[in-house]
Amino acid sequence: MRTKATVKSAAYASMFVLIALTSCQKNDVSDESATGTSVATSSTIAVSASATAAITDSVYLMQQCARGSKRDSIGGADLPAAVTNYLSSNYNGYVLNKAFAIHNSAAAITGYVAVVYYNDKPVGIEFDSAGNFLRVLEQREKGDLNGAGWNHGGRFHDRDRLGKDTVSLSALPAPVQTYMGSNYAADTLVKAFINHDSSLVILSKNNGLFATVFDATGAFVKRLNLPSKKGGAQIIEQAALPSGVSTYLNASYPNYVFKKAFVIKNGTAVAGYVVFIDANNTKYAVEFDVSGNFLVAKTIY
Repeated sequence: MRTKATVKSAAYASMFVLIALTSCQKNDVSDESATGTSVATSSTIAVSASATAAITDSVYLMQQCARGSKRDSIGGADLPAAVTNYLSSNYNGYVLNKAFAIHNSAAAITGYVAVVYYNDKPVGIEFDSAGNFLRVLEQREKGDLNGAGWNHGGRFHDRDRLGKDTVSLSALPAPVQTYMGSNYAADTLVKAFINHDSSLVILSKNNGLFATVFDATGAFVKRLNLPSKKGGAQIIEQAALPSGVSTYLNASYPNYVFKKAFVIKNGTAVAGYVVFIDANNTKYAVEFDVSGNFLVAKTIY
């Protein structure tokens, strides 16, 4: 097992959240068009980060709503098949907490929102009227609803881009180092991250890109082959990605945190890109083609 990079270590404290909900017509934040005319409002769904936690600190999902729209609670059976298929494929083992249909002023359905627990963390996902994925809703703590969306020491404090969740590869727990050395000795370790529940995600390369997950005790949880075209993977800076990559990520994962990017090459020819991100404490690997067009996303943990 080879170590390629060492980064500073930091610990996350566990935090949990309680669910409530508000009308889509409630204005917590207003969004302006390029002309300065108010065309939409941002309302909140207060959601829970844990269905089982005793601590009930609240966080809020931010959903942009068209003027006159309404969000109505529905049952899981009322969601389009495309929504449930998407959730099953991208959030295996999820638990549905809340579901909503979005209606316009003429009472026509314009979209859906599903709030699920994935690895006991909340994820809010918005879909169009046909059930096609639109975006993962940004989460904020109550005090940050009208601000930048994070505060120092808060649940989303890694949005300052200072890598507070990174762990030195040399400081990985002994059981983790032993497991990786015994089972994936040919891997080149790239970076490690610690989650709020003290689980670990390790990025590595070995004729492909991989994410290996361990729980808080250092026990192996799963290993995922990250989506990528065939070819060698090289680390690149975020600024080196095509502009289309940032455009897609900003629209689909509002206020996401960039973690790592790779360019995939066949010889000297660029075949595509893979970007590792954190969106509200859930980590994703997102693949793009050579021009920066979205191809596929994989939910890691």
